[in-house]
Amino acid sequence: MLRKPSTPSPRQVSALAGSTFLILLFVLYTYSDSIQGRSRVRRPTTDIYYYGTSWRRDSGEYILSPSWNVNSPPQKRYYNWTLTEVSGNPDGVWRTLLAINSQFPGPLVEVNEGDTLVIDVHNQMSNSTSMHWHGFHQNGTNFMDGTPGITNCPIPPGSSFRYEFKADGLHGTYWYHAHFSTQRVDGLFGPLVVHSPKEKIEVEYASDRIVMVQDYYHDLSAALLPQYLAPRNENAEPIPDGALINGRNIIDCSKVSKTYKCDTSEIGMEMLTLGRNASHRLRFINVGAFAEFDVEVDDHDASLIEVDGMEVTPYSINRFRINVAQRYSIVVTPRHSRLEDESYWLRAKMVVHCFADIPEALDPEVKAIVLYTSPSSALPRIPETTGWSEDPELECKEMDLAEVVLAVPFDPPQTADTLVYLRSNFEIGPYKLSRGFFNYTSWRPSETPTLLSTISGISSKNTSFTTPKNNVLEGAFDVKRQLVVTIPHGNTVDLLIDNFDDGNHPFHLHGHKFWVLGQGKGYFDATEQGNMQITGRVRRDTVTIEAFGWVLIRFVADNPGLWAMHCHIAWHVEAGMLMQFLVAPEVVGNWTVPPKVEEHCGQREKQKGGPMRDEDFHW
Repeated sequence: MLRKPSTPSPRQVSALAGSTFLILLFVLYTYSDSIQGRSRVRRPTTDIYYYGTSWRRDSGEYILSPSWNVNSPPQKRYYNWTLTEVSGNPDGVWRTLLAINSQFPGPLVEVNEGDTLVIDVHNQMSNSTSMHWHGFHQNGTNFMDGTPGITNCPIPPGSSFRYEFKADGLHGTYWYHAHFSTQRVDGLFGPLVVHSPKEKIEVEYASDRIVMVQDYYHDLSAALLPQYLAPRNENAEPIPDGALINGRNIIDCSKVSKTYKCDTSEIGMEMLTLGRNASHRLRFINVGAFAEFDVEVDDHDASLIEVDGMEVTPYSINRFRINVAQRYSIVVTPRHSRLEDESYWLRAKMVVHCFADIPEALDPEVKAIVLYTSPSSALPRIPETTGWSEDPELECKEMDLAEVVLAVPFDPPQTADTLVYLRSNFEIGPYKLSRGFFNYTSWRPSETPTLLSTISGISSKNTSFTTPKNNVLEGAFDVKRQLVVTIPHGNTVDLLIDNFDDGNHPFHLHGHKFWVLGQGKGYFDATEQGNMQITGRVRRDTVTIEAFGWVLIRFVADNPGLWAMHCHIAWHVEAGMLMQFLVAPEVVGNWTVPPKVEEHCGQREKQKGGPMRDEDFHW
């Protein structure tokens, strides 16, 4: 006899309705060209899919040539990029990747300090895009910063844009990435190195190369983002499916869901082939979306020599922690030179304690082989080395740099002219959505970039732009969506951030480097601001604030423009954790918007993809 079905409970009905809503929302988000008049992600056409290995960039391109002329006269360095969608399997799982000149990851860009970079970007992808040059000051070229909604509008599909800017006042290790929605998560990133005779490295090395580490997802970020931003999801970030070194790893296909195509027959892990009896420079960049990494090279002595483009006095380390967007250079030397020990593991392990959940199938460690060549070398052996015995730090916080000092002393001004206070946290607001905040503002990109609005407002003597309230342009912009703080030209600024969130945040300031005066757990006692030790402090552009912690940084606002300051976790900035500094408004008001920037801002009907509105979650 058939049993009469039981009546579902209200909780079951609610759960089913919520799941159905998310499925419908994702289908609409992925397959439609427009939702409520706004462009959305379009499915790539089938002719972009192909199998093979031509999509994989040869990581030998990330080895810096010793023949590079660092003393050549200032010149223009030209690059020509076409952005497309390709199919690839960096770790074995096939998925769509966003590629530069049909290859993943992006190419190495090299330039001398004082040169001018000219990069033509042709967007042949399904969605709009914009490129940002992480750590570059863009002094006098604010429109080239590539931050849609702030300095420019995105490049529509089928359109092109020429980025032209100088490599002035900086040298060292940098990188570039898409700054439109979460596109960098899908492959639009690469290394950028600025050479200079001014660089003072106190240890010798025989070779120099890039090592990019990243967390990695088997799904497009455009599919993960609406799940993350959905109602009742209290900032539970998408958990990576694995990790890559220079775009490579080998996953265990038996642990991969059958919904994915997994094939590891034509892939391999990254291999660093080094000369024997010498030291070597490794420039590490965390190009990922979310995870911090603990990095070490088995049986090697290592010296830290660079932090975010600033050389430091060599500092001995066994392991270092690198958060999203940060860069560290180390010089490594093997502790042994026996022939049988010529291959070693380089280990990069995600700090999974920062994750909301740790899947059983997740392997948090990605490895590369460090191989020392000799005339008698045969095929490389799988290393049998073991890692450093000391357990890593369990707390999700910055590597301790208290004893690290700049190689060329450069201390901040003794006192600050302005103190800016920010509270960072997540709040649940309308439609039961969890969003990131600085004070009372949860950022959403403006259709008219705030820089363009500011130029127009100041030049027309609009008092909303010329008379800020407590340094905030409350009358010019909706403070619920745009927190714009004005700073007079040349002022020294102390930025104090208290983190009310249970997760850490790698905060990045565009257009400037800053000194890290202090950081810690709990909340900072502002009465101690004048008592901070300011000499010998590290200067950088991306700093980690730990959960329920604080950080105090100091910078000189000597670069006119509108500059973003945001969390560099891809999911958090899309949730709204971004604010802006308007430096030297009296200078910015005299600027003229470049014609190509105006052109793209006048093509709203051509723009595709981009952030989701909170209203899109209302049913």
